[in-house]
Amino acid sequence: MKEVVQVQHVTKAFKDKAAVQDASFTIQQGEIVALLGPNGAGKTTTISMILGLIKPSAGEVKLFGKSPTDKEVRERMGTMLQEVSVMDGLKVRELLDLFRHYYPNPLSLQELIALTGLTQTELHIRVEKLSGGQKRRLNFALSLAGNPDLLLFDEPTVGMDITSRQRFWQTIRALSEQGKTIMFTTHYLQEADEIAKRIVLFNRGKVVADDTPAAIKARITKSFVTFNANQEWVKLLNGFPEVIHIYEQDGIIRIETEDTDAVLGLLFRENVGARNIRIEQGKLDEVFERLTTDMKEVGQDEALV
Repeated sequence: MKEVVQVQHVTKAFKDKAAVQDASFTIQQGEIVALLGPNGAGKTTTISMILGLIKPSAGEVKLFGKSPTDKEVRERMGTMLQEVSVMDGLKVRELLDLFRHYYPNPLSLQELIALTGLTQTELHIRVEKLSGGQKRRLNFALSLAGNPDLLLFDEPTVGMDITSRQRFWQTIRALSEQGKTIMFTTHYLQEADEIAKRIVLFNRGKVVADDTPAAIKARITKSFVTFNANQEWVKLLNGFPEVIHIYEQDGIIRIETEDTDAVLGLLFRENVGARNIRIEQGKLDEVFERLTTDMKEVGQDEALV
């Protein structure tokens, strides 16, 4: 697969403070990648460098093997920033047509309507009269107008209702299947967990994790096997090395373990009569909390880069 985004040992300092420190990652064609981190972690600065809005103090950013400011690169990018800002005085259709003519191979108006859910009524409304949710859909359409190969979204679903949010992510999945590359930031960790194929997690300007959501959770969070069985099995199972801790409540037994396969084998070997067996992993918010705490508590040697 082709490398679309290359961030190589990038540092960005403002006066004497480094906002990003020696960050490196690459993104392949068709990937959906979430950039996560607390406020001030370096996400926005990194996105600004990828967009070519600011230059790194050290290191290099390349898109499609070229500088982010290259005209050909800009024609292959689409962006939707957190702040909703549109050009007043034009109708939605007029603004979309204007943006489409900036690009050599734009999507048709019909394709933009189909992808974003804009209605025929909304096309004839002046943009300054749109509601907040309507402006988000318009910004999404503008980001797609040029038929881009790389899309960058900063908190894209802020202000969207549940239906609009679901439609947005359905469209993102479809674009990824077409070979489009998508990067996004979000404070909705469940979105990142469900949508992203990879997560790049920033803390204090450094990349502290870079992997699939499942792989990150498997390394840093607890795993559990839950099932229904008689309470008498709790004491017996607690003595096996596969079991870190065991909980029982209302007939449900919950085993904390580092090896769920070993616990499953134990249940069948001991014939405990387990029913309704389920495997549970930790949640992404647990990972986020652990990896973005004070670096004195979570040292750099624990980073999952």
